[in-house]
Amino acid sequence: MLYLFRKKSILKFFLLPVFLNSLLLLSEPVAAQMGKVELNLFDHDSKPYYFGITVGINLARFQTELHPRFLQYDSVYVAEPINSGGLTLGLSATGRISNRFQVRFNPQLMFIERNIYYKLKYPDFDGQTEVTKKVESVIMSFPLQVKFQSDRIGNFRVYTLAGFKADIDMASNARAKKAEELIKIEKYDFGPEFGIGFNFFFPSFIFSPEIKISNGLRNIHARDENLRFSNVFDKIQSRMIVFSIHLEG
Repeated sequence: MLYLFRKKSILKFFLLPVFLNSLLLLSEPVAAQMGKVELNLFDHDSKPYYFGITVGINLARFQTELHPRFLQYDSVYVAEPINSGGLTLGLSATGRISNRFQVRFNPQLMFIERNIYYKLKYPDFDGQTEVTKKVESVIMSFPLQVKFQSDRIGNFRVYTLAGFKADIDMASNARAKKAEELIKIEKYDFGPEFGIGFNFFFPSFIFSPEIKISNGLRNIHARDENLRFSNVFDKIQSRMIVFSIHLEG
């Protein structure tokens, strides 16, 4: 059921620009009757390329799979990931393929915190049986995306995007020696990205709010059998939702 729901959701996602474009075309006569709208950056679509900056926030978490031997361990009852927020800063370079398609390179610096909640059988050094472990990361992300855009109606346009990213965790602790209280995370990751955004054309720039899903495919868990907070997991993958504002010229 989840597979069918996911398949239908992806289909609807890619059909959304076509649907919105149809609505915008239908609304064009109404807009004409209300008065002619002055086009900002009227020659922008003829540019072969353009650049911009990106600022945003992210909601990140781990997707975990417990180790088959989890039930044999008696020190940890519960190990569950928790959603956490972070910041994103980046640059963008966009090239025109056709009237409908563009390609964008959008390198970003992402400050991320992903937490895991534990319920322990025995109290720790602080006398607590409920512990939250923070995994802080500084990630250099290199996404390459293809944008599919609707017709421009006045100073507005909608687009969807799909692409692939490569991530480098600059704060990776996979090789940390004193890691008794840590969850070890590998340095490299990669995976797909899907999103939707809107272009608002102003006289001197384009304001583009965007939301995307960014998932990692690689198992980034550097499992250590001797670490109680790490050995309960077999697989850890990255999951993220990113809301960005692009300022482009």
